[in-house]
Amino acid sequence: MSASYESTAQNRVFDIVIGADLFASDWSNCDRISNYIGNLVSQRRTDSLRYANLFSSVLNELLETAFRRHHAPGEIACTVYRGAPGDSIKLSVPCDAATRTFYESAVAEACRADVADRFVTMMLAEQPFDPQIGLMALAADYQAKVALDASHSDRVTITVDFVIDELAR
Repeated sequence: MSASYESTAQNRVFDIVIGADLFASDWSNCDRISNYIGNLVSQRRTDSLRYANLFSSVLNELLETAFRRHHAPGEIACTVYRGAPGDSIKLSVPCDAATRTFYESAVAEACRADVADRFVTMMLAEQPFDPQIGLMALAADYQAKVALDASHSDRVTITVDFVIDELAR
């Protein structure tokens, strides 16, 4: 599956690259990275604390999905874009065939018209945790557009476009 829409955010804010083995060494790296980046991109916002919190939450869901379903070795690359009306995060992760299949399925679920209903059903179900739920949460809770570029044999890139700044709505 590839991106079927044009990303709304065009101005690159910054990039960060981290070794997959280092990233996956500690679950709390997801929180640390997302908080750091959230604080950086919240500058010059009307309510920078609120914006940092929401941005960090979006990025954290994406990073936690990668934490659960990446294929080391390699590097995990994150690029943040800002534009009108919203922001965009591109996360590129190393993958093997099983990881690629997971992301194809997870993005397809996040793009379903009934994603909010399916997300609630998954949250309330008494079954093992499904790592697809992070991408579904982004689509359901933030009305994010989620896309996948799986054109490289050893990587996938997940793009999440979202609007959290009330002035841009």
